[in-house]
Amino acid sequence: MSDPSAAQPEGLPPPSGLLARLLAAPRYLYHAHLGGLLGHRFMLLIHEGRRTHRLHETPLEVVHWDPVKREAIVASGWGRKAQWLHNVEAGMACEVVIGRERFEPEVRELEVPEAMDVLRAYENHNGLPKAVVRRVLSWLLGWTYDGSDDARRRAVQQLPLVGFRPRD
Repeated sequence: MSDPSAAQPEGLPPPSGLLARLLAAPRYLYHAHLGGLLGHRFMLLIHEGRRTHRLHETPLEVVHWDPVKREAIVASGWGRKAQWLHNVEAGMACEVVIGRERFEPEVRELEVPEAMDVLRAYENHNGLPKAVVRRVLSWLLGWTYDGSDDARRRAVQQLPLVGFRPRD
């Protein structure tokens, strides 16, 4: 029997075609100055390409919003393959638009224990049944996510959680 923690599956390739267009839909609300309708459920990340230096806009689902710190935490649904994540890691995050506010972000990747807590809270309080959340996570991860602590640890290692808050 093989060790389930030995090899991390790659998960899904980054989206393309119709799926990419559907996932980009919140961008159009922000462009129409209707981002406030999304509240703190989504954010628009504006970042510079680390090689091209072109500006990119990436809508991201917020898995946790801390109103005191004004920090939005997102999960990289396509893991470490996500181009926005590579750009952010290279220091190319320019601006975050969330709700009715915009700010230049300070960025941090959450450590595993904190990321596990955030994912646990998201599973319990995002408005969708846990079974739906677990099915979507299983699809993104490429393996069956059951909500156990071991699965949650493995998930946050594969799909990093990143926090964005206003720079001081």
